[in-house]
Amino acid sequence: MIRFHSFRRTLRNVTLFGVACCLLSSMVLAQSVCLPAPRLLTTQPMGGKAGTQFEVTISGEHLEELGDLVFSDSRITAAPKLDAAGKAEPNKYVVSIAADCPLGLHESRVMSRLGLSSSRIFSVGTLAEVSQKLPNQTVATAMDVPVNSVCNATISARAVDHYRFEAKQGQRILVDCATRGIDSKLDAVVIIADAMGRDLLVERRGGALDFKVPADGKYIVKVHELTFKGGQPYYYRLAVQELPPDAPIVRQPSTSIVSSFSWPPTGLPQAAATNESEPNNERQQAQKIALPCDIAGGFFPAADVDVFEFEAKKGEVWWVEVASERLGRPTDPSILVQHVKRNGDQEALTDVAEFSDIPSPVKVSSNGYAYDGPPYNAGTADILGKLTIQEDGLHRLQITDLFGGTRNDPRNVYRLVIRQAAPDFALVAWAQHMELRNGDRNALSKPISLRGGSTMALEVIAIRRDGFDGDIELAMENLPEGMTANGLKIPAGQSRGMMLVTTSANAPRAFASANFFGRAKIGEATVTRPCRLASFAWPIPDSWGEIPSPRLMMDVPVSIGGFDLAPITIGPVNKGVIEAKVGEKLTIPLVQAIRSEFSAATMQLKPIGAGFERAPAFDVSLTADSSQAVLDLAALKTPPGDYLIAFQGNTVAKYRHRLDMVAAAEESRRKAAQEIATLEAEAKKLAEAPVAETAEKKLEAENAVKAVAEKQKVATATLAAAMAELTRATQRAQPTDIVDIVVSEPITIRVKSPESK
Repeated sequence: MIRFHSFRRTLRNVTLFGVACCLLSSMVLAQSVCLPAPRLLTTQPMGGKAGTQFEVTISGEHLEELGDLVFSDSRITAAPKLDAAGKAEPNKYVVSIAADCPLGLHESRVMSRLGLSSSRIFSVGTLAEVSQKLPNQTVATAMDVPVNSVCNATISARAVDHYRFEAKQGQRILVDCATRGIDSKLDAVVIIADAMGRDLLVERRGGALDFKVPADGKYIVKVHELTFKGGQPYYYRLAVQELPPDAPIVRQPSTSIVSSFSWPPTGLPQAAATNESEPNNERQQAQKIALPCDIAGGFFPAADVDVFEFEAKKGEVWWVEVASERLGRPTDPSILVQHVKRNGDQEALTDVAEFSDIPSPVKVSSNGYAYDGPPYNAGTADILGKLTIQEDGLHRLQITDLFGGTRNDPRNVYRLVIRQAAPDFALVAWAQHMELRNGDRNALSKPISLRGGSTMALEVIAIRRDGFDGDIELAMENLPEGMTANGLKIPAGQSRGMMLVTTSANAPRAFASANFFGRAKIGEATVTRPCRLASFAWPIPDSWGEIPSPRLMMDVPVSIGGFDLAPITIGPVNKGVIEAKVGEKLTIPLVQAIRSEFSAATMQLKPIGAGFERAPAFDVSLTADSSQAVLDLAALKTPPGDYLIAFQGNTVAKYRHRLDMVAAAEESRRKAAQEIATLEAEAKKLAEAPVAETAEKKLEAENAVKAVAEKQKVATATLAAAMAELTRATQRAQPTDIVDIVVSEPITIRVKSPESK
């Protein structure tokens, strides 16, 4: 006879589990910042040789239900790696790089349930590619690396990786370790040692080692983190290659800092017209130039001062621009221009102008996180300034690196351009961060991966060049179905605007590479300039303990997850143009779709958009489906015209992750419990059946009992697995307090003059 106590106990546990779930649902985890966003953290390897195919393994955050692995260049493609049964292996892809793919850096991203992930750099080169083989942390276990190859590796904490290469006397070997320039957190120390591990050359600044081989034999390359950190974020690409004796050192390519968006000026040739000519450190050696000019020079050796002289006439106006930090160098250029009067051997010098940094057009964070300004900096240590000639005659310009006395590096180059006014502008944008004094110490990449019914705000910053002071209209094109973009223009004389990217609640899952640009009228011409996008190289949950590393991206990816919806959607009842007259009070009815619980009953919203940003904040209910905004056009002194605005605030949502998984797990549990109940009834029926009269019938009954027992074992295991999955799904779906930015859908307002009808 079959026993039923274990099945009753299982069913009782299911009931108790349901009670426990109800209790857990009332628990709230600690508040965090930003709703979950998909982030690609690593690809292994981090690049490949053009014309090859190889396997790549990825890792990241919030990467669920993965789809395509995509790249910023279509000549790099990927397909899921399939196992022997034809099923896709988790997080693995087969990547193909076309032979004609451009060499250098590209962006890689993966499509997930929440949309397209943040980016990770992917390198394409010409050298053979190898991957690290462990263990390689001693001289005895050093990994052999062929000359003219790149090794993809990750360093462990408190470890020193060892590599061995073979070379001949007189060969010139360049050992180059790419780290920060490919989004790694690694500050590498690179050492070349002899075959016994005795150090010969050391580079502690993550640079390259130019090594002339002293004798035939084997040599060791050691790599470790400056403070011996390690782990997943501390990856690198170690290149070992032979160079001709007189060839210049060309490092592995590197990402660009955010401020480099403002270089080069439109139409500037790739190569300078003139080169600095040494020696030119003293006034007696000043290099003669004529304006306008375009000069390539260098801050080398340490404490180098380059002196140039030119003739100019009173009243002439020139614009002086220098790029060095924006070329990726750790420099701080400074220029002094003086008028020179000579009387025999005597000189009288009059300062005309002094130029140093290009300040950020907007206040930036003072401490690396966002509460008092964005964690991105559009300013630079480079130079852009106006030079007005006060007196006819000879002028002397001296340029130096302010801290060049501590730097002795021939790679610290600069480009000096002196030109007549060529008014123009350059644009950069980044996802807006919150300004919270308590809690927002995050430096998190925010991919433009939108939930249905959401609006993301991007801050757009302009560097105005050579006196340009007009309006800049912002636009974004080539968007997926269900996504729209509306630019809040950068008004004349200002440097900040916004781009609002919105998805409808029913927008289908999709991604695209958008075209993001600004348009302005300069003189009689209408010009269009691209807007670069900036993001963090690596997410830092608490930047008190770590300095963020923002960088420019190479494209503008946008996506819609197609599954999750925004906790709240706010939009105008009237989707068309809302009209009012100068001096009136304008009431804007708002409709709200609320899909979450919130920690507060109300939220403050404030208008954003030119002409309305001085309007006071107002409260909206987080429990009602409607509200209204009242704008006092008299107090704002709003002139007639067309305006595009939105309302923005932040609130704490009780975010619940993947409630659909809870429902699916509960359904699996219900079916498993039902199967157990059915089998229990069948077993009971068999147990109560009359004793078989014949041996044949008796054997048939025993086999039936055994079959039911086996099914019960399977059903019990299935129920246990379903309960475990329900536990996990329920835990993941517990309400978590997450504070995030809420932006309404854009609102178009037309203010008419009082006499308009």
